[in-house]
Amino acid sequence: MTTYVITVPGTFVNGVPDVARSAIESRLRPRDPKNTDLGESEELSLLTVEDGGMFSARIEVEAADQSSAETEAVQLVARALRDSGFPEKDAPLGPAFVTGIDREF
Repeated sequence: MTTYVITVPGTFVNGVPDVARSAIESRLRPRDPKNTDLGESEELSLLTVEDGGMFSARIEVEAADQSSAETEAVQLVARALRDSGFPEKDAPLGPAFVTGIDREF
């Protein structure tokens, strides 16, 4: 298994209140990329929200390959959003991509 840092972009269609943002971060906290060497050295944020509602969630995922890591990351972020009151129509996600790989050789 390899540890990947995956970025999942999306958009909060109607904005995101601070309390909801905190709830999302809390649900994703166990997957904080700061637990990886890359996340620590690059000072990656768990959730970044830009003006206009665009956001990026960066999480740590252990998987056998890149495709599995990206799929799992999208599922985890979608669940955190849904559990925080954001159905897919209110916070659609874009395609996930690898931000970094933390592999021991």
